[in-house]
Amino acid sequence: MARPAAARVKQDWAAREADLAKLLGQDIHGLRRAQGMTLEDLASRTNLSIGFLSQIEHGKKKPSIGALQRISEALNVAVGSFFRNTMDGDPRELGIVVRRENRRRLSYSALGSTDYLKELDYLLSPKLDGKLLMTMVEYEPGGSTGDDFYTHEGEECGLVLSGTVELHHGDDVYVLRAGDSWAIKGSVPHRYANAGDATAEVVMVNTPVMIRY
Repeated sequence: MARPAAARVKQDWAAREADLAKLLGQDIHGLRRAQGMTLEDLASRTNLSIGFLSQIEHGKKKPSIGALQRISEALNVAVGSFFRNTMDGDPRELGIVVRRENRRRLSYSALGSTDYLKELDYLLSPKLDGKLLMTMVEYEPGGSTGDDFYTHEGEECGLVLSGTVELHHGDDVYVLRAGDSWAIKGSVPHRYANAGDATAEVVMVNTPVMIRY
């Protein structure tokens, strides 16, 4: 006998919630690992137990909004970056495909956004526990990563989809236009800026996973 429709919907919803809890745990684990932080470190910064955090990372516990806020603050990301708009759609895509309308906005500072830099960052990778991170970055006219140079572990590369971007790399400046790409070592001081009068769109890939903050 076929299950009643209501029972099927309830079971499917429960399965989707379990999948989302698992992906949330993978995100937290990936962010923690990317920052060289142990579970003990995260527990100390959040005042949450190591056991509870471990269960969250394994998808066995669903943290409250308050606990998730403390975790996000400890990891220096906006709490909204953990939320996925994927309760509808093909469940096979979870952790594999990111639809345009489901891209998550990334934020790297306690200010809660990078709007003050005229920079918008969106996560293109379906999860954060892999060996690389792919993002879409939009620089409005006058936008940049900031006036200061920064460094990080690993490597990064990018492709300009539209507009014009300046890559300041050490003592050199490269003007990149739509279709241009680049690859650099993260250990060399660098920054990015929009050099044109239109919004610039860039796809970037970092390895290992590195959340700039």
